[in-house]
Amino acid sequence: MNLRGVGVSPGIGHGPAYVLAVSVPEPPEGATYTGEADQEKERAMSALTQVAGELEARGNQAGGEAEDILKAQALMAEDPGLVVKVRSLIDRGLAAPRAVYEAFGKYRDVLAGAGGYLGERAADLDDIRDRVIALLYGMALPAAPTAPAEPYVLVARDLAPADTALLSREQVVGFVTEEGGPTSHTAIIARAMGVPAVVACPGATGIPQGVPVMADGTSGLVHVEPADVDVADAVGAHTARQATIFAARGPGRTADGRPIPLLANIGNPGELDDAVRAGAEGVGLYRTEFLFLGRAEPPSAEEQRRAYRAALDAFPGGRVIVRTLDSGADKPLEFLPGPAAEPNPALGERGLRRARRFPAVMEAQLGALAAMESERLAVMAPMVATPEEAGWFAEECRSRGLRDVGVMIEIPSAALRAADLISQVDFVSVGTNDLAQYAFAADRQLASMSALNDPWQPALLDLVAMTAAAASEAGRPCGICGEAAADPALACVLVGLGASTLSMGAAALPAVRAALAAHTTEQCDEAAEAARAQVTAAEAQAAARARLPGLATFG
Repeated sequence: MNLRGVGVSPGIGHGPAYVLAVSVPEPPEGATYTGEADQEKERAMSALTQVAGELEARGNQAGGEAEDILKAQALMAEDPGLVVKVRSLIDRGLAAPRAVYEAFGKYRDVLAGAGGYLGERAADLDDIRDRVIALLYGMALPAAPTAPAEPYVLVARDLAPADTALLSREQVVGFVTEEGGPTSHTAIIARAMGVPAVVACPGATGIPQGVPVMADGTSGLVHVEPADVDVADAVGAHTARQATIFAARGPGRTADGRPIPLLANIGNPGELDDAVRAGAEGVGLYRTEFLFLGRAEPPSAEEQRRAYRAALDAFPGGRVIVRTLDSGADKPLEFLPGPAAEPNPALGERGLRRARRFPAVMEAQLGALAAMESERLAVMAPMVATPEEAGWFAEECRSRGLRDVGVMIEIPSAALRAADLISQVDFVSVGTNDLAQYAFAADRQLASMSALNDPWQPALLDLVAMTAAAASEAGRPCGICGEAAADPALACVLVGLGASTLSMGAAALPAVRAALAAHTTEQCDEAAEAARAQVTAAEAQAAARARLPGLATFG
């Protein structure tokens, strides 16, 4: 039997299936308590605090991307608004488990339809809620084995970061989930671990416990009880692909010698070593949220300078592009008032919009960046929608001595009027993840929306081409820093669309380097033109790959 999902972390994972079935019961509607309200509230608060502490401790132990994700979850568990809601429901007579269930439900309903990172947060709320309720009931949550008799493929409806953060390749050889998308937490952690993963795979939890499974994180196919010969063939083909991939060395360039710098997306300084080992030529996206989240006071200037200096020191000859703080209702800051209630927070006060409302935080960040006094340092703003916003940000940077200033293109209005935005700045960087979800009005965390968020969608390619053409006409660079750049075939297409640099997670760099080295600029141009001429994402991908013959050996 074969199942099909979306491959989000390449490779072949083969082993017995361990099906993680989470079944925390919904507390009965209208459930009440005996005793005093204050005691019941204390019980609820104690459970919330304990869960928050456990999540933070796991994050500290895990490090990397998982640490950032789990610490954000810990903050959510003790969100002041949530705490007030739980206490209020207990005052009305509801037992602590039901009060927690209803309080989280109200938050989840708001976030579930919001999109972007907020979709992730809705799934996170379910996990936190279940952990708190299980604790109140004295239940043990099902967990993945950490000392298995043999490595296994972990199968679940969805995987919470707390389920996977402390696993290693020696324990788990693949992930398969029914939910999630290319930018879900499962995908992010799987890529960071280097473990093959397939998400949005209907029927996955119906796989019998212990049955052999082979998950292909490239194609998205999941083979249940595969024949030994099929496993051997798949592993052999993957090994041959890897040999071809790692044979390509040096800076990114096409077969005819056109330089395409390959940069790394970095979530915290702990990821810099992996990027260096993978041959990154610099940093195309340095996310700075790790400096600000989960603390009662903003980071000091010295702490910020150390973080920026670490990136510059890791790439002594490379450019480092720092994105200013991207916060909002999805990534709240304890030291700032939360955004006002928003019917759809993904479309509300986020990124640069929030920075303009609380300018002191961005001013301090720009001051710390300016103190680097490095010509290799570039700064860009998130969530820019208009030329006026781009001009305001550029002036704020230049008034402090920062000379390499750019903006993210992740809103359709920015792509449509890219020429006007580019006239205000020195470069642009396309964030394909958010650009896709806003262009298609499709939450990129929902498995049911994964087809619309496919980066091969011709309409998305049109927006990228439009942006790159405007940048080229103005004589300014246009980079790509979304996950689309991590696909070797799509990387060639993006070059054909006019991208001057590509930035991605460190694990994807070798394959993209090999793909570019195997094709000329003309082939990339032809693949891009063929893809844009199609109607569907699948047709675009097929048309492009037909014009990229070098992929046959490894793609």
